[in-house]
Amino acid sequence: MREHLFQLPQAGTGSLQAQVREMLVAAILGGQLPPGTPLPSCRRLAKQLGIARNTAVLAYQHLVDEGYLVSRERSGFYVDDKVLEGHLDQGPATVVPGNQHAPHWSSRFQFNATRLAGPRRPGDWQSYPYPFVYGQIDPELFPIAEWRECCREALSVRSIRAWANDRIDHDDPSLVEQLQTRVLPRRGVWATPDQILITLGAQQALYLLATALVGAGDTVGIEEPGYADARNILSMRAGAMRYLPVDDHGLIIGPQLAQCDYVYVTPSHQCPTTVTMPMERRKALLEAANEYDFVIIEDDYEAETNYLGSPTAALKSLDTSGRVIYVGSLSKTLAPGLRLGYLVGPAELVKEARALRRFMLRHPPSNNERSLALFLSRGHHDALIRRLSQAFRERWRVLGEALHTYLPGAADSPSFGGTSYWVEGPQHMDVAELYLQAQAQGILIERGDVHFGAANAPQNFFRLGFSAIPTNAIAPGIKQLAAIIHSLA
Repeated sequence: MREHLFQLPQAGTGSLQAQVREMLVAAILGGQLPPGTPLPSCRRLAKQLGIARNTAVLAYQHLVDEGYLVSRERSGFYVDDKVLEGHLDQGPATVVPGNQHAPHWSSRFQFNATRLAGPRRPGDWQSYPYPFVYGQIDPELFPIAEWRECCREALSVRSIRAWANDRIDHDDPSLVEQLQTRVLPRRGVWATPDQILITLGAQQALYLLATALVGAGDTVGIEEPGYADARNILSMRAGAMRYLPVDDHGLIIGPQLAQCDYVYVTPSHQCPTTVTMPMERRKALLEAANEYDFVIIEDDYEAETNYLGSPTAALKSLDTSGRVIYVGSLSKTLAPGLRLGYLVGPAELVKEARALRRFMLRHPPSNNERSLALFLSRGHHDALIRRLSQAFRERWRVLGEALHTYLPGAADSPSFGGTSYWVEGPQHMDVAELYLQAQAQGILIERGDVHFGAANAPQNFFRLGFSAIPTNAIAPGIKQLAAIIHSLA
């Protein structure tokens, strides 16, 4: 009876009935239960698995309805004889290593994306006692009940009929409306629906803009240090990259901007230093864009996290010449795994970006768009922002005090918000060695050298994220990290 096949997984998910169905389907499709094979009686299966008999009955009946099993009167359940019809019997072809006819793939790559530097973290970062990682969430702060409520509503019959059809290149109108009326006005940005495009996170927005706008004859200016993946994406298209210095007020406005066709900037919380660009400099940047005829790409990530006052309005809110393209993301407030962001720009540009997106993936999954629209419309997102702001403000304070105590002078740049600190170590410090030694002792940091694009990047900077680490682990982690830094002296 192949009873060894009938074992539930040790860490199974879903209901017991679902786990039984999954177990049987895997055995049927995997060939361990060939067509025509009799299955144990419901009573016998239930006894072996330690489940209720009714659970086994319902699982069997569900698989009958789906065509995996047949029920024979007075005989029991059998694997349907037709379940594998249409499946090829032959196994996969085996590629012989070193085959002389195999393509030389590396010579065919038009761009070696794997060589580009960017932040990295271990896949099991959650198991580390001191995860000062950036851009991740604390599961304790995620609004599970509210998100489930919206997902259940999005899976109602009425909602499924609304979003299940292929929208070709259009987004859920209700989500666009929520962005237009709820999210963007908080940043002082007003837009019509044809000026808004939903993207799979801010990174896809940047990729679409780079593809649509940037060519081999263009020069792109980017903050130095700056967001590594924005630099990587834009460098794939630009003829030249110009690294623009920043100070305690963000991007420095100077004659170097005259050489740029596009300028990528993070004025609300400069990435990675977190400094905020004051209003006077924002106006100067817009004046320079008009004078030198360049377009500004504003990445307004983490705009809502300001701990010493109200957030400064977006650069886009001051734009009267249509020179600012606005990029936003909901990953930093909701969940990075959701991968939903947006861009706002002139209707002509958004129309082109929409067409490009269609060639890539048509549109983001409509069920996710509908769930997010419900989440926004019911006020859950606004409540989440308030809750995160309170939690992050406390972690920001505790981390700042710990740095002042154990690494005085290392984080003196003005920090008013965001979810990280930019830290400068001793001049002689090797951040690569610090990263490895810290990781060996359970401390995860982010190397700072990946945020520099120019050659000979300084090796004594690193970033400490605090969105995913418990408050009570911050000070002990910094104390231990400081000891490692001192030992490298």
